Amino acid sequence: MRDETIAPTIISTIIGSPSGKSMPVKELRKAVLLSLQLDTDDKSSKKLFKKCVQALEADGRVKLGADGIVKLSKSARKEAAKGSKKKGKKDKKKKRKKSDADESNAYDDSDKKSGKKQKSEHAQNNVNGDDDNDDDEPPMEGDADNDDYGDDVEEDEAADQDGAATNKDDNNAEEDDPANKNKSVKGNPTGVTRLFLGNLPFAVDESSLNDFLGGYMTHVKWITDKETGRFYGSAFVEMRNSKDAAGAVAKAGTELMGRPIKINFAEARSGDIWPPKQRVITGGKQAGGGGGGGGGQAGGYGTKAMSEKPEGCTKLFIGNLSYDIDDDAITKFFANVDAELKAVRWLHHKDSGDFKGVGFVEFWNTEACEKGATLNGKNLLGRPIRIDW
Repeated sequence: MRDETIAPTIISTIIGSPSGKSMPVKELRKAVLLSLQLDTDDKSSKKLFKKCVQALEADGRVKLGADGIVKLSKSARKEAAKGSKKKGKKDKKKKRKKSDADESNAYDDSDKKSGKKQKSEHAQNNVNGDDDNDDDEPPMEGDADNDDYGDDVEEDEAADQDGAATNKDDNNAEEDDPANKNKSVKGNPTGVTRLFLGNLPFAVDESSLNDFLGGYMTHVKWITDKETGRFYGSAFVEMRNSKDAAGAVAKAGTELMGRPIKINFAEARSGDIWPPKQRVITGGKQAGGGGGGGGGQAGGYGTKAMSEKPEGCTKLFIGNLSYDIDDDAITKFFANVDAELKAVRWLHHKDSGDFKGVGFVEFWNTEACEKGATLNGKNLLGRPIRIDW
């Protein structure tokens, strides 16, 4: 098998693919070798294919990306399309000549039987047939029509791009239409646009969360402690429409900054003001940076240095906890520094009953509490625990 046979097959296979422009290299190799009746597992065939791809790449006709996709160059597509157009015209010309010959033979047989009058009509018909043939004659290489072919392809591609942009604008206009906001869609039959998100990383902010949700989040309410402003790792968000909300819920369990995110529909209760007037809402007197604790994150301030210890304190706040945490795991965690627990209290959301990822622990004495506080920032079930007095 010669390289000259494989190279055209590679190009024609890419053109015949669904995109007409590119194919994964493994899929392309298999298709090419099968079309040439070669063994797809044969090492010599694979090497020959690889050599041909490299040669085409050196010629600038294809490009093999780091992602394993073989892309056909614009010039190669034009060349292939031009060749296809010429071949089609030649085939058409052959068929027309064959048709004219058959027609001429038929007239000759008829003339022999019908006499001079039909011969005259036959001559007139041949004259008309020749005129039509001249009009349909394909342009030769170098004609004006052929020279303009490349420009026609570029104009068609530009028109396709303009059409795609117009369709995208039309789709966006339809999605932004208020009439479609709460429309019943697949995966969201009730048309809910309000979502609850849990297990959020403390480094999350509006921009990163919006990107994670596909760029269609219109409002976010970070759930924080009313007094301290500590971020609980959860939020309520409003999506552009019910379709976008369904798409977001479908991402439940997908990791954001290394943490699998909980996402549920959370229809607003009667009497709630939702969506809020402000795009971003944070709770607590320290939230959002205004009270000195926002730090540009989700209204809270993540794992930071602990505040001053109150006199005789025996309780600690614990946050950024895994959803797999339980009494036994937290007890063993503090036992590492000989800090014996007296009681544990986990916090849950009133609306959904979901664990907030935070809680409080109480020790038997202030000395044990101080020992427990030394674990601030240490990993517990794969997360740096946040501790404060």
